[in-house]
Amino acid sequence: MEMIVDFPGGARVDAHFGPYTVATDQPPSASAPTPFAVFLASLATCAGIYVLGFCSQRGISTDGVRIVQRATSNPFTHMVDKIELEIQVPPSFPAKYYEAVVRSADQCAVKKHLENPPKFDVHTKVIE
Repeated sequence: MEMIVDFPGGARVDAHFGPYTVATDQPPSASAPTPFAVFLASLATCAGIYVLGFCSQRGISTDGVRIVQRATSNPFTHMVDKIELEIQVPPSFPAKYYEAVVRSADQCAVKKHLENPPKFDVHTKVIE
């Protein structure tokens, strides 16, 4: 997959891929989420895709189902050192699937890539 990143003004940085644009911005006058917030959202929504698929395959309604993600940072490094995904379910959600829905969310591709990170190759190329 190829993405093109451009700089539309101010502190905005946008990523374009296929028919989509993901806009990001920086405080204090942010008009879009920060890149890091988009990164964190990709984790939560990826887990959500797996939970949605799990429920759909079993005919379980997702009404009242949600995921709450909490990220905590190391106070010295300011790096995220823990991400919690809490799958909240209504009383009607079958108890026999509690552990299985957690296992399904655990299959998130974004999470798996963090657990086995790719190599990075950052370089400059002069274009004419």
